[in-house]
Amino acid sequence: MGNIIYNKRLTDEYYLIKIEHKNNGKMGQFCMLRAWDDDPLLSRPLSIYDRDDSSLTFLYKIVGKGTKIMSKLRAGDDIICHGPYGSSFPKVKGKIALVAGGVGIAPMYLAAKELSKDEDNIIDIYFSLRGVEILREELSSVSDNLILKTNERVVSLVDADKYDYIFTCGPKSLMKDIYTNAKDKKATVYASLENRMGCGIGICYVCTCKTKNGNKLTCKDGPVFLGSEVFIDD
Repeated sequence: MGNIIYNKRLTDEYYLIKIEHKNNGKMGQFCMLRAWDDDPLLSRPLSIYDRDDSSLTFLYKIVGKGTKIMSKLRAGDDIICHGPYGSSFPKVKGKIALVAGGVGIAPMYLAAKELSKDEDNIIDIYFSLRGVEILREELSSVSDNLILKTNERVVSLVDADKYDYIFTCGPKSLMKDIYTNAKDKKATVYASLENRMGCGIGICYVCTCKTKNGNKLTCKDGPVFLGSEVFIDD
């Protein structure tokens, strides 16, 4: 059980929630959250947006009953938070593009924050979402360049020959297009998958995904995979 520090409304859809929770979370990992008893049945998997040793912050979008309940929570309320779980983005060096769509920007803030601790790294963030923009100031503070577009894709703006690595998260179509555009170029692509999850610890198999090395579990083997492993050519 964790105590909510704040639950900040960014727009009608997007919220930032900060929870007291001792952790050693890494960029790209996620937690399973719930603030209800039996309905809905499943907890909600949320990528870590930010962290310190005693708290975790998550970005979420209202898309169903669970996140609607979460949006009504206030500072001081209790919430169940299990984790962090899963694999993380690697600590790479060089010129790095972070490409996200919608709520897929969630793990990119912490990734940029961690990677920018190496002063030799160059961090560019490409972010697109529908509706009103969010987090411009926050994302600018942890990157060298921020390209933020509303109601417009950013995939075509990313030149994979200019980067050593590309981290991506968001709609599958966006991530696959990023990988397809990069696979014969310089950059190595890592993708954080957003599959539906049940338990978050590899028991229920709800989040099974196909890879070049057979079926794997997004929650346990991922959510971060090499793009070349999960985006299988048709």
